[in-house]
Amino acid sequence: MKHFDIIIVGGGPIGIACGLEAKNKELSYVIIEKGPIVNSLFHYPVNMQFFSSSEKLEIDEIPFISNEAKPKRNEALEYYRRIVTSNQLNIQLFEKVGNVEQRDGKFIVTSDKGTYTASNVIVSTGFYDLPNKMEVPGEKLSKLSHYYDDPHFYASQKLAVVGASNSAIDAALECWRKGAEVSLIIRGPEVGQRVKYWVRPDIINRIEEGSIKAFYNSTVKEITETEIFIDTPEGTVVLENDFVLALTGYKPNFDFLIKLGIALSDDEKKLPQYNPETMETNVTGLYLAGVICGGMETHKWFIENSRIHAKIIMNAILHARPKTVEA
Repeated sequence: MKHFDIIIVGGGPIGIACGLEAKNKELSYVIIEKGPIVNSLFHYPVNMQFFSSSEKLEIDEIPFISNEAKPKRNEALEYYRRIVTSNQLNIQLFEKVGNVEQRDGKFIVTSDKGTYTASNVIVSTGFYDLPNKMEVPGEKLSKLSHYYDDPHFYASQKLAVVGASNSAIDAALECWRKGAEVSLIIRGPEVGQRVKYWVRPDIINRIEEGSIKAFYNSTVKEITETEIFIDTPEGTVVLENDFVLALTGYKPNFDFLIKLGIALSDDEKKLPQYNPETMETNVTGLYLAGVICGGMETHKWFIENSRIHAKIIMNAILHARPKTVEA
């Protein structure tokens, strides 16, 4: 059984940053990722463009060169993949961590492919795996998806897009431009204020000209094989419908955090307990890095403001206990 100074759960940009920093500090480590390198980014829409500029997505001061100021998904995949390969980071891909327990002063980490021990564990699992469900009849129909990939799929189809965030607005515009008949269902009174500043005027103009139908202050009531029922201020509206994209946001795997013994706030934010000066949780030797720190406030943390977590954690680990040697 291999023993490491650090096991990093999650191989996204921040998990990679932690691996780089551990290597720089000559700490033994392994990154365990349940999918491919930067799994969440891989599952982003194929045409997605980041809100942040490329330099804000850089880790370990490694330059990120993109064709435009704000890079596309494929450029980010290339950037992070090259960091992993060129630095020969110790990363186990397509391996899912199932259990982490602390025993006799060390962590025992069990995955679907093996068992490891470590003096410290960093959880950097993000929040993209669990969608916020609408909990309405018909949500389990195959015509509904909580993830959006390629607009070509929805060409010439009657598509309902639920949500007002960047993902929902991008999907609505792209699918409309590929020939879908798009209806946008928004719970609030307007398109989200955090929508990318160069996209928000576009969607508002498409709504005002009638190209995309928007239902404000509205929610989905029911979905059937051929229709969608919408609760609006004017009453229930029934639309013919082929597909539904419920892009209502995502949440961290709180069950996993609780299983690890991490305390969460008892309000709707479910903020995990950690020391911002060290990123250590209420469990000694167990650290958080990246967007997982925000609980349900998934809009608070991004790559650009959480990449510093890697240096904070490594400094804390070096000051807390002596270095061990990989067995």
